[in-house]
Amino acid sequence: MVGLLAGLCLMSVAANVAGAQSAPERVVSINLCTDQLAMLLAAPGQLVSVSDLARDPRASAMVAEAGRYPANHAGAEEIYLLQPDLVLAGSYSDPATLSMLERLGIRVERFEPAYGLDAVEAGIRHMGALLGQGSRADAMADDFAARRKAFVTRAGGPLAASYSANGYTTGAGSLSGEVILAAGLRNLAQERGMQGGGVLPLELLLLSDPDLLIGGDTYPGASRAEEILHHPALSALRAQRVQIADRDWLCGLPHVLDVVARLAAERQDLE
Repeated sequence: MVGLLAGLCLMSVAANVAGAQSAPERVVSINLCTDQLAMLLAAPGQLVSVSDLARDPRASAMVAEAGRYPANHAGAEEIYLLQPDLVLAGSYSDPATLSMLERLGIRVERFEPAYGLDAVEAGIRHMGALLGQGSRADAMADDFAARRKAFVTRAGGPLAASYSANGYTTGAGSLSGEVILAAGLRNLAQERGMQGGGVLPLELLLLSDPDLLIGGDTYPGASRAEEILHHPALSALRAQRVQIADRDWLCGLPHVLDVVARLAAERQDLE
């Protein structure tokens, strides 16, 4: 009997530890994309701080929501003083900071960037599991999957090219590249064999003569990186133009389907 009671006590302790891990009470996010996922899914009072980037209107799609949380600058000392039981970080967050937090006994979870639409759905479910908000996350992910089915990737659509500062574009294996395909468009960078992001030479862009040119944000003042966007040769392109703000497809959030819808409408205009 004593052994049975001891076993039940151990099971109870294990269950409490598991419950504590699945539903942390003080969560701090130090990454722009985890900031926004956490704000979408956390219970009231569960998320105690987000990174300062969450308040940047050029980078964040949830600036208004971020204003309701204290901001952090991802410093190990300031994070430790917030007494979190879970820190949400990106895989490219400062490894020295994350290592120090872990040595201090703080649980750190690293999120990979979303490189495609499947990863968006997976990221929602993963965040929900970490926060103990599985039901809320499943509902959000299921809604995302249902909305996504309305868009069908198909061959032979109009040719699109994203083009931003320094001639940067994205091809296969990128979230924005997959968004372009989901809208029923062909992606110039992918057709040229580009993986991830990289520079698309201006000459190649002109010779390819895309049907749709997708621009991004520009910044006030003078920038050598943005000079290429004002090159006279670009005005000779017959391409239809559309501007997509960086914040709308920078992170793996449900918001990216709004970009798919915008690009799908541009595709319909071209067909």
